[in-house]
Amino acid sequence: MKKIVLIEDSKVLGTALVGALKVEGIEAHWANNGAAGVSLAKQQRPDLILLDLMLPKLSGFEVCKLLKTDNATWRIPIVIMSTLTDDESRQRATEAGADYFIPKPYNLPETLAEIKKILKI
Repeated sequence: MKKIVLIEDSKVLGTALVGALKVEGIEAHWANNGAAGVSLAKQQRPDLILLDLMLPKLSGFEVCKLLKTDNATWRIPIVIMSTLTDDESRQRATEAGADYFIPKPYNLPETLAEIKKILKI
């Protein structure tokens, strides 16, 4: 079973996405702030990380950079899921090490299809 860590501060989005991933047969773990997300990713060593940019405690940019510079997590693909879709934010996310970008609000069926494509399932 593939495993995902979701780092998202919105309870509504987090609950919905974790539930949808589980229905798809994907193990999902959720952190609601940046610091907790870094810890959870290091603990779980998921196949994929879904990361919001606007988070409490550590921004998504900081989380991405920390995970991409850590020997334990640098190979894990990171998908940014954010309302910050301007060119500067996308560039900062790429510079921090993000592998993919899905703009919010997202279409859940399309997003699940994209996640499955990335996970090769």
